[in-house]
Amino acid sequence: MIDADGSQLGVMQTRDAMKLAEDRDLDLVKIAPQANPPVVKVLDYGKYRFELQKKEKEARKNQKTVEIKEIRLSLKIDTNDFNTKVGHAARFLKAGDKVKVTIRFRGREMAHPRQGLEVHRRFAEALPEATIERAPKLEGRSMIMFLAPEKEKEPPKAPKKPKPDAGAKPQAEAKPADAVPQGEAQPAKPAEEAPKADT
Repeated sequence: MIDADGSQLGVMQTRDAMKLAEDRDLDLVKIAPQANPPVVKVLDYGKYRFELQKKEKEARKNQKTVEIKEIRLSLKIDTNDFNTKVGHAARFLKAGDKVKVTIRFRGREMAHPRQGLEVHRRFAEALPEATIERAPKLEGRSMIMFLAPEKEKEPPKAPKKPKPDAGAKPQAEAKPADAVPQGEAQPAKPAEEAPKADT
């Protein structure tokens, strides 16, 4: 049995444990029913449930929920409408949401899927902060593309310099054979004797 302050009270009979909890106006809660004997704790169950719900609420609050926002385009969209849609998509991406870009083909437009691909391409190029999560794909009379916020790239790490071997001796600079160290005089060459004239 564990007390409200976390201290161990040892093994005791169930009725004694319940009486102890009642005397303190607290509850007796099983926290490890599979153990032999079961482990119980004296606590305020209402306060315990409140703290548990508070922790769950905080955990949900810290979780980022990603929503999918839809942008609808058409094959004959004019420049102003196109730029407005790009602005909406940029705002959604900045907020961390994904964007579903849909082009609905009407009537004879179904014969021109390449135009739909071109509109999707222009839209993606107008959003450098986005990555294409799913390439444009024709589904029924609609062509759908998914964009996601671009993940922040980590700065490239500097390449590690190779460490010199501890046992290797530094190589001496090679000197030319006729080089003379500075400060040392070069020994003079013996003068050649002049040939003696025949008398």
